[in-house]
Amino acid sequence: MGGARNPGASGAWPAGLQSWLVEGGGLVASSSEPRGFGFPATCPANCPAPSAMAQLPPDVEEDECLPEYRYLFCPDLLQDKVAFITGGGSGIGFRIAEIFMRHGCHTVIASRSLLRVSMAAKKLIAATGRQCLPLSMDVRAPPAIMTAVDQALKEFGKIDILINGAAGNFLCPASALSFNAFRTVVDIDTIGTFNVSRVLYEKFFRVGVLSARISPLPAAHLPPHPPVLQDHGGVIVNITATLNLRGQVLQVHAGSAKAAVGMGNPFGLSTWAPRGSSPDHPGSHILQVIPSPVVGRKGPSLDPRPTLTPKPLQETEQQPLLP
Repeated sequence: MGGARNPGASGAWPAGLQSWLVEGGGLVASSSEPRGFGFPATCPANCPAPSAMAQLPPDVEEDECLPEYRYLFCPDLLQDKVAFITGGGSGIGFRIAEIFMRHGCHTVIASRSLLRVSMAAKKLIAATGRQCLPLSMDVRAPPAIMTAVDQALKEFGKIDILINGAAGNFLCPASALSFNAFRTVVDIDTIGTFNVSRVLYEKFFRVGVLSARISPLPAAHLPPHPPVLQDHGGVIVNITATLNLRGQVLQVHAGSAKAAVGMGNPFGLSTWAPRGSSPDHPGSHILQVIPSPVVGRKGPSLDPRPTLTPKPLQETEQQPLLP
């Protein structure tokens, strides 16, 4: 879409597209000069007109694996690593799981709906040949998270990567947003991110294994030496958004939740990362990823026909939201 022609030279944007720019896409536009991500004020003369742009794909009920995959990175980049992915049964989490598995990684995909993640796991295993463990888990419930992490560790013996992809969202003006609706989104996006990170950090990333000092000398000739505590370390990736940076209509709840996730990263780094001071203490690396908008999924995606009518929660992880 970045190649759309400047309407000042060829007429105004189509009404539907302009409406999407303002409402659905969260961009600022006028009939004479569109602005925003991917819409420069002046476009090259050979850019296609808006009418020539591809139509948005239809919404889909289920995700499917890619029919073909061309490797940008080494195929064994994540060979025998294990990734724990919340919200892995659909949307961004599902695609992350697929790409990881195509690079040799085993995955654990977790969601409240065991049926959803079980169906997703079958597709992922068939497409990649790697192992995928589906688990039912609510990111708002620490005991359920502990049980799921224990199951994953029992199955694979380790977890190298955590992807916090669980999120709930819907379109609703702030004036119509209920107390419960706002709280539920924050509980899933923000508190859920912390809950899973904390449990996995305590159960594996920080927990060490006791190992004797390595030496070529027989044990009888070694002086007394205490065991060495070795941290496993790990990588935590939080999936977030820019809603709070630019402002987005109908998204005050999701923007607030994602803003809190972003602010939590520096505090997590200062608390968890300093342990990575030596090879025996690798620490935990915390990353924040902001994906581009995703089309073809139900929910608050790039919809050219926006509405002010509240929509129910569409799951990138899970559950319906009561207004």
